[in-house]
Amino acid sequence: MTAATAALVQPVTLAGLPLTSQFVMAPMTRERSPRGVPTAENAAYYRRRAENGVGLIITEGVLVDHPSAGHQPDVPRLTAGAAGAGWRHVTSEVHAAGGRIAAQLWHLGSEREPVDGYPSWTPATMTGRDFDTIIAAYAESARVAVRAGFDAVEVHAAHGYLLDEFLWPVTNPTLAHRDFPAEVVRAIRAEIPSCMPLIVRFSQFKERDYSARIAETPAELATILEGLRAAGADVLHASQRRFWEPVFGGSDRNLAGWAKHLTGLPSITVGSIGLTRGFASSARLRELLERREQGEYDLIALGRVLLGNPAWVTHVGAGRFAEINDYRKEDEVRYF
Repeated sequence: MTAATAALVQPVTLAGLPLTSQFVMAPMTRERSPRGVPTAENAAYYRRRAENGVGLIITEGVLVDHPSAGHQPDVPRLTAGAAGAGWRHVTSEVHAAGGRIAAQLWHLGSEREPVDGYPSWTPATMTGRDFDTIIAAYAESARVAVRAGFDAVEVHAAHGYLLDEFLWPVTNPTLAHRDFPAEVVRAIRAEIPSCMPLIVRFSQFKERDYSARIAETPAELATILEGLRAAGADVLHASQRRFWEPVFGGSDRNLAGWAKHLTGLPSITVGSIGLTRGFASSARLRELLERREQGEYDLIALGRVLLGNPAWVTHVGAGRFAEINDYRKEDEVRYF
């Protein structure tokens, strides 16, 4: 087990981008950027994971350059000016630790509910020029990401947010404009260097509906993902609640496995990895490693476990399982 886990912290390459390990920090909303501007505290938070073995950091969702993108005042934005300068400091700190970092571009869409202290509103249906306006907002944030020194860009097209709403029959019963996410990807691809990886995160489940599905068959999923690949996606980040669960009958492949199988693109798997100390020496970890060795997916993303265990990758790679803490809900309000 130690030899197998040690192999995971060896350098790898993802879509031409060299990484120090096969582990990814999954995006997690933290709301610690006052007025949308990242601070030195944010930079230290991301750097700590990079210097402890995470090969690729994916930022929490960063709101694109449009007022409709989100309402929380402390969720970071990716706009020119103070926010862009704040992100430049973040990327510099991650690079100084030997890591790589991707900006996750996010628009919440209509899958939002009023929260105490925040204004409420009635979602409107996008029509006509709305599409061009939102595409332009993504493109502008991609340009800022390049100037801020990011190594890659990820498009958040999962969990019931704006782009995913066009893929899901519940929020888009007629499937009109189902190619809108691909149009956003195409616009971003045109604004970033050809050598910069463009990642797309997608999911079946939604934040408020764990049984939701954007595709009932491999063929339907292939149509969606092939559109994203043709538009310029280099990597597919397949979000699942539990990485070990199959997606379609007749196959044990998980969602990342299907993404890679259907498109040929490298994929990232994620879903309930490492939440307890026991996972580090469990059959689930052996399964995770074996699936990757068999080529089902390329990289492994860690989420909540990294909140209370910034050095999780280092500890697992060295076989120091006793130094790992179980995930606790309280970890979500800590920031270190």
